[in-house]
Amino acid sequence: MSAAFTTTRTSRRQFLALLGISAAAVSCGTATASGSGGSQIKSLKYQGNVGAVSLPELAADLGFLGDVTLDWVGNTISGPQDIQSAATGQTHFGGAFNGAIVKLASSKAQIKAVTSYYGSDQDTYLGYYVLEDSPIRSPRDLIGKKVGMNTLGAHAQALLDIYLERNGVPKADAAKVESLVVPPVNTEQALRQKQIEVGVLSGVLRDKALAAGGIRPLFKDFELLGAFSAGSYVMTQKFIKENPDTVRTFTTGVAKAIDWSRATPREEVIARMTEIVKKRGRNEDTSTLQYWRSFGVAEQGGRIADKEFQLWIDWLGERGEIKKGQLKASDLYTNEFNASGKG
Repeated sequence: MSAAFTTTRTSRRQFLALLGISAAAVSCGTATASGSGGSQIKSLKYQGNVGAVSLPELAADLGFLGDVTLDWVGNTISGPQDIQSAATGQTHFGGAFNGAIVKLASSKAQIKAVTSYYGSDQDTYLGYYVLEDSPIRSPRDLIGKKVGMNTLGAHAQALLDIYLERNGVPKADAAKVESLVVPPVNTEQALRQKQIEVGVLSGVLRDKALAAGGIRPLFKDFELLGAFSAGSYVMTQKFIKENPDTVRTFTTGVAKAIDWSRATPREEVIARMTEIVKKRGRNEDTSTLQYWRSFGVAEQGGRIADKEFQLWIDWLGERGEIKKGQLKASDLYTNEFNASGKG
């Protein structure tokens, strides 16, 4: 096994430690969210992703953010890290898997989700893949096997747990399914070299692996839960209170970008995002944008429903990572600033 792969126990500790660090930083009051003299902040600091276009970036390019501008401060590859940065005031918003938001909120971080930004549908989903000749064909076949995913304690592991539970695999047996952290770019290779028995793939990496042949899906998150929004953008409650007009402009702008991406031909969306990446001049590869299919957001304009947090509150409670009854789904988000669908 390559040294790049990390065991479940170690990675879970790292994941929880990251959230613990962010909560501690929040409790120390390091963030400064409001402008001086009562004026609202109009330039939002944020982290991006290499070679990709986020919904706020798309909204800004389409002119949906009005007088609000975006101030890119670097890139991230981790949702928990991104919302940590928002919680501590290093950025003004960050996005992550809803379960990570639940976990951070359980640590007393004063954050609130304002809009969904990614999810799963028939075009955009996480798939759990095995080799074509693999003996793994049912949930029980996973017992004692290695499953490679991008991070632990998040979307991929949550769906694996739900898949096992809904198919009647006892907790004691489910605990024998070994989740491993494998960098997404290495997942296909690790699967083909039999370093893992199951690889979690999505987007361009999934499409390329399928095109090469020799693998088949065991299950897809979309098939398990139907269309659902999986991640949200969060801001601190302090920032929301002190900058309501900015939050409304941002949230509604993102909502408009979601709806625009649905109503616009896919080729045109890809062309627009390719142009955005080229214009920002960071010497990024735009080839992966050709595989974009949708943002996967379930509701119109990214509006949030209780169910999109309750599922993960229950999951984390069952795992003992939060106290049962500690959090109420409706306290974790607000649609107040999202004008999508309103008159």
